[in-house]
Order: sequence, then structure tokens, then C-alpha cells
Amino acid sequence: MAPPKPNSPANGSGFLASVLRFWNRTYASDYIGLAILLASYLVIQFFVEPFHRLFSLNDLRISFPYAEVERVPLTHDFGYALFIPLLLVFVTNLICSASPHKHHVTILGFAIALVLTSFLTDVIKNAVGRPRPDLLSRCAALPGTPVDKLVDISVCTETGHHKLHDGWRSFPSGHSSFSFAGLGYLSLFLAGQTRIFAHGPGSIAEHTEKLVRGDLLKALFCLGPLVGATMIAISRCQDYRHDVYDVTIGSLLGWTVAYWSYRRYWPRLSSVRCNEPYAGPPGVTDGPGYGRLRDEEEGAGGRNVGHELRELNSR
Repeated sequence: MAPPKPNSPANGSGFLASVLRFWNRTYASDYIGLAILLASYLVIQFFVEPFHRLFSLNDLRISFPYAEVERVPLTHDFGYALFIPLLLVFVTNLICSASPHKHHVTILGFAIALVLTSFLTDVIKNAVGRPRPDLLSRCAALPGTPVDKLVDISVCTETGHHKLHDGWRSFPSGHSSFSFAGLGYLSLFLAGQTRIFAHGPGSIAEHTEKLVRGDLLKALFCLGPLVGATMIAISRCQDYRHDVYDVTIGSLLGWTVAYWSYRRYWPRLSSVRCNEPYAGPPGVTDGPGYGRLRDEEEGAGGRNVGHELRELNSR
């Protein structure tokens, strides 16, 4: 974040100037945005019902049985995609003797990825109102309901509010998007810390021994979280909660948000400094930090080797 200009209101005195200085020198905007996203997500969860598409009792696509016991319940999904990645990134930073700034942006980026993914997933779910593959089992339609005509939710006899209305929240898969957001962020973080992509023609790795070329074992280690997220997504098809289309789009949504959130705080994985976050606002960064560069300045072109060597030597 660039410091305020000499004639900026942040350089003045008074309450407004103090607020502007605080805003420019902290992560206040990130935390306010995160709080708004979290509050919006909770409002959607507790007060918004999905759009209810019409359906037909002879539609085989929504005729699958309702699984009373899920392979990956929601609580387990939180454990796999939230608590385990959170523990692993924290332990990794401890092992690497990370600075407080590095700890901070690692957790902040992770939290934003999960909350933003959950918010977007629920907004889309409620707007689309796509029936789940097990909708007819949830609905338990009234006897005598026409089987060859489109009907609405009024023919359902299920009294459980969540069980019934959740039947119209099939697209996209929330388990899939959440798991790819959390485990996808973990995979990106591990890839940055192990520098498995920080090499190539003309890169700093060809001119110094301070970087170690990534090997297959490291790559598989970083790929592991994505394999886990994929298995969680597949389980949703096995439980007939979603079809392949739902879990594919949900997975892409979670991965996209995870990458977007990661890159707000970290350089590209091919950068020589991929294991260090960008410098934060002047009021929170410890040390000189790593200023954000354009992608072409982080690239592998030989013209940047001298610049990268100077950065390493200055550490």
C-alpha cells in the first residue's frame, strides 16, 4: 500500500485525518470486508429461502434415495477444510520461524478464502434453486399428485423445514467449494513454501544455490490437499446430494477464490520470493518486506536476475 501523498487529508490533523491514517496503515479494510462477508453469509443461512423450481414426479434425475448418513458430514467438512489446514499452515510457519506479518497474512488470506467462498456459494444456491438428486425422497409428495405434470413445493408433505428447503440447494456443491477453498489454499501455501515452481530458464535458481529445485516428493506433498478436496467432492455424488455438474462447478468456484485470495498477499509461485508475502501497510509490516511487483518483474527473464540477486543479498 502506497504511503499517502504530501497533500493528502491523511497528513492533516483532527479526527478524519486520524481515521485515514489508521485506514492506510492497517488491514482495517480487509477486516471490515471480512466482517461484512461473514455477516451476509449468516443472514443468508438463517433467513433466506431458495428459489423453488417446479419439478415432476417422474423425473429420474431427482429420484435418488435420501442418505440419512453422509460419507462426509458438514462437521467433518469443517474439520478437513478449515481446522486441519489452519493447523498445518500455523505449524509450517512456526517451523520456518515466520515473522508476525507472515503469520498474519497467511491466516487472513485463508479466512477470506473460506468466508467469501461460502458467501458466493449460498448466494448462487438460493438464486438458482436447482433440485437435488434426492428431492423426491425429501418431498414425499401427497398421494394422487400427478406424475406427468410440473408441480411445486406445495405438494410436499415433509415437515422438516431445513430438510425440505435444502432440497432446492443443489447448485453448486457447498462441500466441494468449501473443501477446495480451504485445502486449495493450503496447497498453494505449501507450494510457495517448498518453492516447487520457483525455477526455470533465466530464473534466479540458475544463478544461486540458495534455492532448491522442487522434486516429485515435494510436488506430491503439495498436491495432497487437492486430492483430499477431490475425494470430498466425489462423496457428494456417492450420497446423491449432488451430481457431477454441481461438484465440478463448486470445486472450480472454491479453487478460484482460494487462488484469488492467496495472490492478494503472496507473489506468484514461480517468483524467487514465493515463500515470503508481500509487504503490508506501513503500520503493520515488520522489516523492509517484499513490495508488490508486476508479474513481468517477477518473471523468469534474465534481465531480472540481477535484481533478484540483490533482493536475496539484502535479506
